[in-house]
Amino acid sequence: MTIASIIPTLAPDLQSFIEGLPKAELHLHIEGTLEPELLFALAQRNQVKLAYATIEELRAAYDFSDLQSFLDLYYAGAAVLQTEQDFYEMTAAYIFHCQSDNVRHAEIFFDPQTHTERGIGIDVVFAGIARALREARDTQGFSSAMIMSFLRHLSEEEAFATLEAALPLREQYQDLWIGIGLDSAERGNPPEKFAKVFDRCRQLGFRLVAHAGEEGPPAYVRDALDVLHVERIDHGVRSEEDPALMARLAKQRTPLTVCPLSNLKLCVVNNMADHNLARLLHAGLTVTINSDDPAYFGGYMNANYLAVATALRLSRVDIIALTRNSFEASFLPEADKQRFLGELDAYCMAQ
Repeated sequence: MTIASIIPTLAPDLQSFIEGLPKAELHLHIEGTLEPELLFALAQRNQVKLAYATIEELRAAYDFSDLQSFLDLYYAGAAVLQTEQDFYEMTAAYIFHCQSDNVRHAEIFFDPQTHTERGIGIDVVFAGIARALREARDTQGFSSAMIMSFLRHLSEEEAFATLEAALPLREQYQDLWIGIGLDSAERGNPPEKFAKVFDRCRQLGFRLVAHAGEEGPPAYVRDALDVLHVERIDHGVRSEEDPALMARLAKQRTPLTVCPLSNLKLCVVNNMADHNLARLLHAGLTVTINSDDPAYFGGYMNANYLAVATALRLSRVDIIALTRNSFEASFLPEADKQRFLGELDAYCMAQ
């Protein structure tokens, strides 16, 4: 499936407006930005044997039936990441896409357990990602933060072990590492499974987020809020099934980091015209647009904006609201939020 097949037409002025908008991305797995070309290059450099002979064969495998079928390929692909330089190059490549799409700030998820299970040091993971982010900040003004995520298909004890292994690095990366997240397969792994480790992270002063309400039920969204005490819900699209939860999310202005092309690729929706993003937005929820794992799902930020703008017939007012939400829902200091919102306002007034 190509982006062109999802976006048959879009008024040129609206497309140009979207492409130029200053944006923030709040739901992005850095391992999910590993494009096939770089994956093959790293496999060759690190002498990792792949299950696919060519880039074309690998791309053809991106035909997922659900979240788990994607995760199986995702974790296999991550095996090529072995050195600090590998993590640096992957992150630098993502930043290039951000600059092309005018993403001004990104809060990046990374999964140390995906790598430490393979014998890669957690310090290697931190160092490579942080080097690219700091370089982009210092030379290009690119704003970013790191959110370390626990894999929910593993145990809480393993999450605690990962946290304890990472804490000695906190001072070294305090300019970037601000948060804790929870990702991987929801089914059979409810939020309460990680209540104790999230309580510890809250005591340590980390900002908290969690995936909920993608393949899991609305109850997982409530439990992420009430048990894990998260500040943002990653995905959250199934919240619509519970009117009381919808009212709560709207009243509390709890952000949802929605990923449209991901939802389509993983069959959360059958086609983009069925997506509930516009209904969530118009119901008063703080909805944001994000790309999730763009190397696997067919599009970075602008592609996601363009897909929903056309399929859901979003107005310019809707698009501006979604973009404002992305900065307001970020974990940026208030002064930085206002600076980016001022940039957004100036851009909109000039169009």
